[in-house]
Amino acid sequence: MNSAHCCQRARRAKGVAGWLLPSTVLVLLPKCPLCLAAYVALGTGFMMTPASAHLLLRTLTLLCIAMLTFCAMKWITKYFRQKPSYNLQLKSTHR
Repeated sequence: MNSAHCCQRARRAKGVAGWLLPSTVLVLLPKCPLCLAAYVALGTGFMMTPASAHLLLRTLTLLCIAMLTFCAMKWITKYFRQKPSYNLQLKSTHR
């Protein structure tokens, strides 16, 4: 197997995960802080106060939105860097 091909595949998978992970978290994140506290209690056995659950909910939401914004900006800059530039120059009529 060609190592350059393998690295390109890994880079592409990392890029897809950069979009997929925060999107999935945002979709599956409960909208109610008390539901988040219940999920944490079911998953880990630790109880959370409603205030800490609210803070965790807002923090996770902001982190996911920041990550999606970062991925979008990275994609936009990559798109504009690869876009061909047209070098328009005036041709001189004198020889």
